[in-house]
Amino acid sequence: MFARRDAALLPAVGRCQVMGVVNVTPDSFSDGGRWLDADSAIRHGLALVEAGADVVDVGGESTRPGAERVDAATELARVEPVVRALAAEGVVVSVDTMRAEVAERAIEAGARVLNDVSGGLADPRIREVAAVSGVSYVVMHWRGHSAGMLGEDLTRYADLVPDVVAELAASVEAALAAGVRPEQVIVDPGIGFSKGGDQNWNVLRRLDAFADLGYPLLVATSRKRFLGDLLADDAGARPPLERDDATAALSALVAAEGAWCVRVHDVGPSADAVRVAERWRDG
Repeated sequence: MFARRDAALLPAVGRCQVMGVVNVTPDSFSDGGRWLDADSAIRHGLALVEAGADVVDVGGESTRPGAERVDAATELARVEPVVRALAAEGVVVSVDTMRAEVAERAIEAGARVLNDVSGGLADPRIREVAAVSGVSYVVMHWRGHSAGMLGEDLTRYADLVPDVVAELAASVEAALAAGVRPEQVIVDPGIGFSKGGDQNWNVLRRLDAFADLGYPLLVATSRKRFLGDLLADDAGARPPLERDDATAALSALVAAEGAWCVRVHDVGPSADAVRVAERWRDG
């Protein structure tokens, strides 16, 4: 267990926060196509808040393993109206993007968090956007785009946890060098990105090593493949939409450890789980 650090620029709620996911995409791994038009995405975002989300993360590009990239214009057309409408309703909105252009427009539309799964490596100018805008900036551990994220080269480590921590620290340092202030930074160990099944569990068991970087910690495990493999039966891996109970269990565990926020698709169970975890931490 480690001390929870709150994100300095966002409201503190006295417990691990819950970030609800709105995928405005046709091809995300668990819910692609369900919220592709703006009106349905906006309604879903508001429903997530009603279910207990503290932050709503809006993304217009799938980062599932094997996904091909969309162009910036397509991504922007998907996310900008959703961000603008949710922000107008008072929702704390995060934009999930690796592109500086999309980040800039989404922040102008009201996003208060920039969630960059590449940690600034896909488009280094995004660090400058974060610096100039002053929004909270999630820096995730990342080694390459989705088309090859589980390839042998990207999942090879000399010493898994120290290597991931060092690479994530380097991304943070690059952000700081670009003008991002320390109080803007949130770190994410990148569960499921350039990490195979057992590697994800090993990273989760060592969240303290990431907390030692000194920044709030976001953990995103929702519905990911390693959970499907854990719950597999004779029919094969558990399908994504049947992994929410396991996701909520992990939400409770990482919240009890001291994570600042969990990112999930099904908000209600995790909203309950983090409250249980906070009571557990209180003793």
